[in-house]
Amino acid sequence: MKKLIIFDLDGTLAESKAALDKEMAKLLVSLLKVAKVAIISGGDWPQFEKQVLSNLPEKGLLKNLSILPTCGTKYYQYKKSGWRKLYSEDFTADEEKEIIDKLNEAIDGSGVKPEKTWGEQIEDRGSQITFSALGQLAPLDAKKKWDPKFAKRKKIKSKLDRSLIGFSVQMGGATSIDITKPGIDKAYGIHKLEHTLGIKIKQMIFIGDALFEGGNDHPARKTGVDCIQVRDPEETKRVVEGMVLCLE
Repeated sequence: MKKLIIFDLDGTLAESKAALDKEMAKLLVSLLKVAKVAIISGGDWPQFEKQVLSNLPEKGLLKNLSILPTCGTKYYQYKKSGWRKLYSEDFTADEEKEIIDKLNEAIDGSGVKPEKTWGEQIEDRGSQITFSALGQLAPLDAKKKWDPKFAKRKKIKSKLDRSLIGFSVQMGGATSIDITKPGIDKAYGIHKLEHTLGIKIKQMIFIGDALFEGGNDHPARKTGVDCIQVRDPEETKRVVEGMVLCLE
């Protein structure tokens, strides 16, 4: 019997940078009543507040929810006084400069250049640097059409894999590439959950839309956790419905 259900966010629980819809929020509440839940995503803490926490109707269940922003490089747990950050694996200033320089070189060398962007493409999230090809403010329709099969981002990632030695480079979301410290990824986050919550890997399950090689959910597989690949939030809803029925 699974005791901890772990989710990716964008593309799994919600569309890219969009809020949970009412049906998903209701299903998450039902799941929180029968199991512990964790969400590990490339987004930073403010995104979780906007997309998830502000849309959960029952705040009394937050003690059963763990939030791990920036691909598990940060960990927040709910206490009586509110949300508390347990750790943050931040870059040094030199590491940040190296990553941004190499990222710009890889983008220029890949020949992948969108016709239009909305906002900044490179965002420093402290413990993760994220490249959003169409910009941080791009509309969802444009993002969905730009690189649905990850082919464009694979060109950039292949260059980063050769030039940015000693860092983890993964693709996620609709247009993103996430860069973290080596070994500080969703696998790292899952092991932190294991030790913090005292729940064994075999008692967990991970659900995500990017579990393929190079996807930012793929490191989860290294832990040995059972995984479910989903296409989109609608498929996730059907998976959660089945889990709630079983766990009840």
